[in-house]
Amino acid sequence: MSADPAERAEAHPQAPDEVASGEEGLGQQAAAGVAWLAAQKWVVRASGFVTLLVLTRILSPREFGVVAAAMAVIPFVYLLADLGFSTYLLQARDSDQRSLSTALWASVGAGVLLSAGLFVAAPLLARAFAVPELTPVLRALVLAVVPTVLAAVPLALLRRAMAFRTVALQGLGAALLAQAVAVAVAVLGGGVWALVAQVVVGQWVIAVLAWRRAGWRPSLVVSLSKLRSMASFGLRVSTVDVVATARLAAEGWIVTVALGPAAFGLLTVAQRLVLTAQELTAASAVPVSTVVFARLRESPDWLRNAHRKALNVGYAVVAPLMCAIVVTAPALVPMLFGEKWADAAAPAQALAIAGILTLGAMVDHGLFYGLGRPGAWLAYAVVVDAVTVATTAVAVRGGLMEVAVGFVGVALLATVTRWLLVGRLLNVEASAVAQPFGRVLGPVVGAVVAGSVILWALGPDTPAAVQVLAGGSVVAVVYVVLLRLLAAGPLRDTVGVVPVPDRFKTPVRRALLLPSSDPGSAP
Repeated sequence: MSADPAERAEAHPQAPDEVASGEEGLGQQAAAGVAWLAAQKWVVRASGFVTLLVLTRILSPREFGVVAAAMAVIPFVYLLADLGFSTYLLQARDSDQRSLSTALWASVGAGVLLSAGLFVAAPLLARAFAVPELTPVLRALVLAVVPTVLAAVPLALLRRAMAFRTVALQGLGAALLAQAVAVAVAVLGGGVWALVAQVVVGQWVIAVLAWRRAGWRPSLVVSLSKLRSMASFGLRVSTVDVVATARLAAEGWIVTVALGPAAFGLLTVAQRLVLTAQELTAASAVPVSTVVFARLRESPDWLRNAHRKALNVGYAVVAPLMCAIVVTAPALVPMLFGEKWADAAAPAQALAIAGILTLGAMVDHGLFYGLGRPGAWLAYAVVVDAVTVATTAVAVRGGLMEVAVGFVGVALLATVTRWLLVGRLLNVEASAVAQPFGRVLGPVVGAVVAGSVILWALGPDTPAAVQVLAGGSVVAVVYVVLLRLLAAGPLRDTVGVVPVPDRFKTPVRRALLLPSSDPGSAP
């Protein structure tokens, strides 16, 4: 790695023919980046699930709820301190020393002020959530704000240079160490402090490693003109994230006040289960997509093709995991976390359905940012998040299940709206944007029905492990078979982006009766 990855990673405008000729190499870089981040997610989430299994058997739903309430507030500080500058650096056509230093010092200054404000306001926030023990937890989590702010620019440089292998290994090391610390603290009787320690340790390790590998050092020069330029873009980006965080905080506050911290703890574990499945698959492509779409923005045809493939691959790999959760959650949740968490099963099923719908938002989020259109995404996010909070406020009267079902309704409405927006952005019909979802809808329904029939045939007295294994296996097999019969495109695109030698891909293609190459057009 060079002394300054920013110099090596400058994304100068390219003519369409240059983009076309370099698309294969960019695709390979992107696939490699996704593979490294996916590998990190798999290892981190596998070990994280082991950690979660230990913690859920030691800690109570209320203790999880207390930390979840704190984590609904802390991201505000992260986002307001960053001001969207790290995302600006990812998509900027160039980034010089003055820009990088300005971004860092502006974020550090904002982080210090916001951390001090959080420390002072902690008792007021605890009173608002009606959870007295929230005050010391919030104040302790200020220790995680400092490294998060410091790591933003170095991590942006590494991602801009598409050094995703480095980013993945850093995240892996930080997560494993943080999980070990959390388990140790929990075993020693630390209660909620086990979860606090996990957050703080993980952020500090990432910050230290990012600075060591980025090979960049800031100067003391701050440019007001650069600050204004970055703020014009970054404030719209950070506003999107702040709105989303505000929505999560409002949801957490509504559920905690109406149903208690234990109920919020149950909802949090259900969300963790679904998010884990997403992060093991399509979420690995999100950090890569912004960079790739930014580089392809000068060539509309390649851009549309890349967007279609991203959705095809995302739906192909995420949908079966979500289907498996829908089918097996009543047995899976108690088996993994213990009987005291059984009430999280039904919300997990509803959230898994919403997870299939919202997958496209992960890809489209990167698309709007990569094309320098954060304002349009902001407007969309504000409306969706406002509707989500309003729905939660109404549904909470019926309990957690009604809240989760409300999420499904909002996700469906948001998905249709997003198809219209993306179609306008890419200058295609909304129906073309919806095609990747439409292709997996039949296999999804078929897989859920088949899995449910198998569990009904086995009966409730069958051991939970057998139910999960049988239901999950049937879902996977039926999904792949139906997808191959009804729409081979997503399978072809998924096999095509796997960064392994073709001699390993060929047997898979033959088994699925897929063509040996991608014709490059929508299936």
